Amino acid sequence: MSSARSGGSEWILENGVEVEQNAFVILGAGGGIGSALARQLADRGARLILAGRSRQPLEELAAETGGIAIALDARSTSEVAEAVGRAEAEFGRVDGIVNCVGSLLLKPAHITTDEEWDETIATNLRSAFAAVRAGARSMRKQGGSIVLVSSAAAQTGLANHEAIAAAKGGIIGLTRSAAATYAPNGIRVNAVAPGLVRTGLTERLTVNEKAEEVSIAMHALGRLGDPADVASAIVFLLDPANSWVTGQILGIDGGLGSVRPRT
Repeated sequence: MSSARSGGSEWILENGVEVEQNAFVILGAGGGIGSALARQLADRGARLILAGRSRQPLEELAAETGGIAIALDARSTSEVAEAVGRAEAEFGRVDGIVNCVGSLLLKPAHITTDEEWDETIATNLRSAFAAVRAGARSMRKQGGSIVLVSSAAAQTGLANHEAIAAAKGGIIGLTRSAAATYAPNGIRVNAVAPGLVRTGLTERLTVNEKAEEVSIAMHALGRLGDPADVASAIVFLLDPANSWVTGQILGIDGGLGSVRPRT
């Protein structure tokens, strides 16, 4: 194995074939989508900073993928900046940052407490802003990709989603504004907007057969999402081969956000 450089990126030569080793920071890497993303990127030879709140699942994922585990609070802009700085120190550059941090609050506005509102906004929107700020500061010279996670609930009216829809809707606005701001720097900013995905976070929504049937019926393709479905879309948005894609909100939702199922 030998190395070379092309267009400012490091390449690894394996049996005469060039394989680019991109460097990425994943916030919320210990969750369902974040861990699926880490595995897909590791399979492509990426170097990874795996960041999140709980150290043990991060360390297990790091052992599996060859990444570096960092325990942090993604709501802290300074801690996110430190994680990006660690990536720069370890890998020489950052090619992309993904914020998979999120929460799920299903309550109508009239019984949502101030504390629940503040927590929902901080966990989802503040962490997304921290990712954009740290990523933009790191990648302004060489370009790169920032991917955020919104929700189909931000684009279609779903009952009892007021707080989470507001937070995820803020991510859509943040994505488009940042895409315009940093386009001259070669930084692409996009978001995915999943429907209901089977993760630990959403387990309580499918805890019984009837609830699962109702949830599935809302998705035109007749099933709930798997973490790998969303991770594959994020890999697409990170890939330098798709360098003409920015400011997009990609619905990975089985049709939930735009299609009404046949009845």
